[in-house]
Amino acid sequence: MSSTGSTSSSSSDTGPIPPSIPGTAPDPRRWWALVVIAVAQLMVVLDATIVNIALPSAQRALHMSDGNRQWVITAYTLAFGGLLLLGGRIADLAGRKRTFMTGLVGFAAASALGGAAHTSGLLFMARALQGAFAALLAPSALSLLTTTFTVGRERAKAFGIYGAIAGGGAAIGLIAGGLLTEYLDWRWCLYVNVPIALATLLGAGAFLHDDRRRGERPRLDIRGVLLGCGGLVSIVYACSEAEPRGWSDPLVLGLLCGGVALLGAFAWWQGRAPSPLLPLQIVRDRNRSGAFLMMGLAVIAMFGMFLFMTYYLQVILGYSPVKTGLAFLPVTAAIVTGSTQISARLLNRVPPRALMVPGALLAAGGLFLLTFLPVEPAYVSHVLPAELLVGLGMGLIFMPVMATATSGVAPHDSGVTSATVNTAQQVGGSIGTALLNTIATSTSATYIAAHLKAAAADAADAAATGGALTPAVRDAVVKTGVVHGFHVAIGWGAGIMLLAGLVGGLLVTARPPGQASPLGDAAPAGAEHTT
Repeated sequence: MSSTGSTSSSSSDTGPIPPSIPGTAPDPRRWWALVVIAVAQLMVVLDATIVNIALPSAQRALHMSDGNRQWVITAYTLAFGGLLLLGGRIADLAGRKRTFMTGLVGFAAASALGGAAHTSGLLFMARALQGAFAALLAPSALSLLTTTFTVGRERAKAFGIYGAIAGGGAAIGLIAGGLLTEYLDWRWCLYVNVPIALATLLGAGAFLHDDRRRGERPRLDIRGVLLGCGGLVSIVYACSEAEPRGWSDPLVLGLLCGGVALLGAFAWWQGRAPSPLLPLQIVRDRNRSGAFLMMGLAVIAMFGMFLFMTYYLQVILGYSPVKTGLAFLPVTAAIVTGSTQISARLLNRVPPRALMVPGALLAAGGLFLLTFLPVEPAYVSHVLPAELLVGLGMGLIFMPVMATATSGVAPHDSGVTSATVNTAQQVGGSIGTALLNTIATSTSATYIAAHLKAAAADAADAAATGGALTPAVRDAVVKTGVVHGFHVAIGWGAGIMLLAGLVGGLLVTARPPGQASPLGDAAPAGAEHTT
């Protein structure tokens, strides 16, 4: 029976990087195309964190309440995470280059609107528009990369660069946000996207090409859009509300249950829809589903580290925004090194899991080291080596995960497959931030309450000699309690990272391309298979 989708599980041993199609000359401008794609992806990834350090300044300028300030972040993540599947399918139907350029124009316009905002409501709306256009931009960028680079060694190098950006973009956003906020103004965290997007738009027109399907194309699955995007929005929103409300809050539980129910209905409908939004053969492939799951789990753990290290450096150690941003440079450098100098060189020679599993072990080791953070300054002894281990490990994970997830997909499904990779990353980040932050805050609150009570009792016993619970003692207990919460939450993150390694080791069984067959005649990228 002929399949019109992606590679079936029976053919997954062709490896994560298919060889070039015989007789097809590579695009001579493909490396310039990679620059365009990489810059666009960097802009999308760093925009999820670049506003974080600028948020206090924006809150003061626009007179936001503490309860509403989270919408600067939540509006972006809701629209981005909820609309990714729709954006990926639009790229398949309307054309990847056209969707990419539309996303760039819309993202630049939304960034300009947010930078010029003089009310909090206008800023929230601009951030939601940014997320919506990012949902067009991100999957079309990855699918363009997938269809532009098909030769094994070149594809590995291209995915190494892309993986470095996907992993290090969040840290770069923290650095850029600190520099722009301290030396210019918080609005430049949004304005900076405008010249970058316009320059990328010119490059896209010159160097990207589209091989959009000609003739009749399937229609958009409206019912699938409503069910799938509704379920994702509900889950991402539940995670954002879990931070201030807690996981047992009725609203959070209702949103989670509703999201799961909608996604269950979505999966049922995709098996019956004439033109499904997400063809089920994409997620039925063992290697691909393993890559999706490993991406989500690894990002849960990694985003927890960024969150807690930002608080540790600024609140506990008193770093400035710029110094905090620069403190994340080593993790960015390690991710780049792991992706471009190790993964990209080895993926053609070893199975993907031979990179994924050691990467997860390295990252878990780095996270475990952070469970011994002291309250006193310990950047060189604890934070720096942990950043290097986590960064190197994530560099070994991101590149083979993305290459495996997008390998062997039919061209007309590459957009929605790329969107699913981005969805796993985005939802993983939302869940990780909410879950680990809840663990940290609840643990800290319990610790601080118990130790303040004990300190007060000791002070009462010493009252006859003038003892009292001084502000210095109270401050020391609070700081110790906060760091203790970090220890517990990061320990959970290390466990989740180990689970990601187990998933990669058990589910991702693809071979390196050279071992695809005795004659080396693996099927070309995007070729349809029979089952």
